[in-house]
Order: sequence, then C-alpha cells, then structure tokens
Amino acid sequence: MRRLSRSITAVAAALAFAACAARAVEPGERLDDPAQEARARKLSLELRCLVCQNQSIDDSNAPLAKDLRVLVREQIKAGKSDAEVMNFIVARYGDFVLLRPRFTWSTALLWLTPVLILGAVGFALAQRRRETGVAETPPLTRDEQRRLDALIKDKEQARS
Repeated sequence: MRRLSRSITAVAAALAFAACAARAVEPGERLDDPAQEARARKLSLELRCLVCQNQSIDDSNAPLAKDLRVLVREQIKAGKSDAEVMNFIVARYGDFVLLRPRFTWSTALLWLTPVLILGAVGFALAQRRRETGVAETPPLTRDEQRRLDALIKDKEQARS
C-alpha cells in the first residue's frame, strides 16, 4: 500500500512539474513558418512579463504577456531582425522589460552593485583582520626569566 501511495505521489509530482513547464503560448498565436516561430520563442524567453516580473512572456499566462507575444510575432512577420524587434519593445516598455538588462549608464548601478558589495565586505574584513591582529607579547621581566630558566632546568633534571 505504501509503494502505491509513493507511486501516486511521484506521478502527481511529475504531472505538476510538467504543467509548470508548459509554455503559455496559445495555438492561435503561433506563426506558420517554423523558423519565424523559433525566433519568436527565443525572443519571448528574453522578455519579462510586466505583470509577473519573474517570468518570461513565453511562460506567462497574463493578458499583457500575450499582447507582448503577439507584438513580437507581428514585428517578425513584418520582416524585422531580432535586434530591431528587441529595440522596438524596449523603446515602448523600457529596459525593465528585458530579463537580462543591457549594460548602459542607466543600468550600471544594477550591474555593479554585487561587485561593490563584495568589495566593501572584503575591505571591511581586511580592516578587521588588521585591527584584531595578534598583539605583541611584552618581553619577560628579569624575575620571570629567572623563574622560567629554573623551571626548564628542573624539568631537564627530572628527565635525566
């Protein structure tokens, strides 16, 4: 009975995963030319759903994502290159529509923030290490040196 319930659970998990992995592109949106459809799918994977924000328009079921997919396909049917299609979409919706924003002056902080944070953490750790270094031990006084010499001498005599 346990094996059966595990099998059912595994099948249900596989079906749920398959449903999540399914693309949101509807049959009516698809282009007749397979090469153009492949281009559209490739471009759709690079564009962010402005409603979902963590999904590409190819993965999203949101109405705005559908509108963007249709817009991409219209541009491709009009004979535009991939760069022209992307520039058209970015001109209309801004850099935020790109899942991987381009490196420009307006996005420099976005791209450089991780490097700046790592640099600051490294600098802080180096400073802390320098500040909390091992303090020098002061030299022994004459009295302490005599007692140490006596202990060493006693220990050597005990071994002999």
